[in-house]
Amino acid sequence: MKTKSLLKLPLMLVLIFGLAISCDGDNDSLPDEIAVDTRGMNFFTSGGSNSFTITAPTYVAWAIDTDADWLTLTSEAGDPIESGLASATINVNADANLNESEKTALITVYTTTTQIDIEVTQDFRLSTIDADASEMSDFTAVQLTGEMGVGWNIGNSLDAVGGETAWGNPPVNKDLIDAVKEAGFNTVRIPIAWSNYIEEGDPNYTISHEGLTRVEEVINYVLENDMFAIINIHYDGGWMNEPTYERQDYINDRLDKMWKQIAIYFRDYDYHLVFAGTNEVLYEGDYSEPTEEYYTVQNSFNETFINTVRETGGRNAYRFLTIQGFNTNIDHAVNYAVIPEDTVEDRMLMEVHYYDPYDFTLNVENDDIWQWGSTATDPSATAGWGEEDHLETQFQKVEDAFVANGLGVILGEYGASARLNVEGHKAYREDYVQKVTASALSHGMVPVIWDNGYTDDHNMGLFRRSTGEEIFPDLIDAVTEN
Repeated sequence: MKTKSLLKLPLMLVLIFGLAISCDGDNDSLPDEIAVDTRGMNFFTSGGSNSFTITAPTYVAWAIDTDADWLTLTSEAGDPIESGLASATINVNADANLNESEKTALITVYTTTTQIDIEVTQDFRLSTIDADASEMSDFTAVQLTGEMGVGWNIGNSLDAVGGETAWGNPPVNKDLIDAVKEAGFNTVRIPIAWSNYIEEGDPNYTISHEGLTRVEEVINYVLENDMFAIINIHYDGGWMNEPTYERQDYINDRLDKMWKQIAIYFRDYDYHLVFAGTNEVLYEGDYSEPTEEYYTVQNSFNETFINTVRETGGRNAYRFLTIQGFNTNIDHAVNYAVIPEDTVEDRMLMEVHYYDPYDFTLNVENDDIWQWGSTATDPSATAGWGEEDHLETQFQKVEDAFVANGLGVILGEYGASARLNVEGHKAYREDYVQKVTASALSHGMVPVIWDNGYTDDHNMGLFRRSTGEEIFPDLIDAVTEN
């Protein structure tokens, strides 16, 4: 039973309790009143759940009222706790507080003769506070990338549309992140589908307390290992993947409202937490050269992200923030990215991805293309392009366009799918990963290899997600031993 205003004890529960007391036959010895185990409760800004217990003689009828439309009450009947007495648990769920002041409310438990008030308060966080440079480092963005080392993606987990385990991976656990650290990684990218934690149709895109705290739990696994964490808004069902003038205002409004909540919630974290605004924005399914409309609108998403986060103040005024080129394609980034104006110098990074040549890295429709690089022995088994010279050319473009101009660069995704049934492919896959990693580092980038969690054929998992076991230790070494 659920209501925003009035919650009454179900009639069936009253009858059951009445039967229990009738069997006891000693009604005169029971108190003719109810009791609650709290007279107050507090909620965080992001909302969440709490509960209290009502204890009453089974023959006493009672009801609950609240004056707050931001509270939802549900009841759970309890078994009799002693002869003639019974309990019920009242669950209280609070919406997020989007105001810049504390919320207060009353929950009233009453009978015909008794009234008990429970005071409810909810914290708030100012959307803007004074800038705070403490613990945000003196590194420039380019210097920061030298500290971040090599990185790893928790792909297809918190970014899984429908929930963290919806795509078949287990919940992210501390053993996994500990193993990633032990393997030699120093940065973890955490792709996130925040809409999993937003009630459908909510015009404010309110992220639930449970969602924020779950993401925080995973972030803390990383930071407690003295690593860097990168969080983003990932694909998230594709609502950003229509960068048209018609949809521009809608998408920017949604980005602003979501990033404001994320930024405020994580505002007190130090420089080891990096925000990245978007992921691989393109017009859904169109991988051709972007139109002026597409890249202009996508550039506006970067601007909204930077402005929204900076406006929250605190340590976010100095946080390292990551923007993206169109579809994270290197050429599109170099040719079309407009770097947003920022309120602080040397705190912005550019993110690109690298999966060249596609037929070797991602195209698993067949296994004909399984060799790569200068050691290839069969030209027909190669893609015919995308070898070491292409790699160096592309990464030099990134260095010239961004690193040389004070932007740190995150190579947010790269890697090659496993072809476990192709004899000899393992060596080419390891050679590819080693050379991409080494080249990225030499050109001032942070290489963050993609791991989708699946370690079978045609996938890109490196660790067993449930335990942290290294499934491809030689491939992991190809990244971490650079």
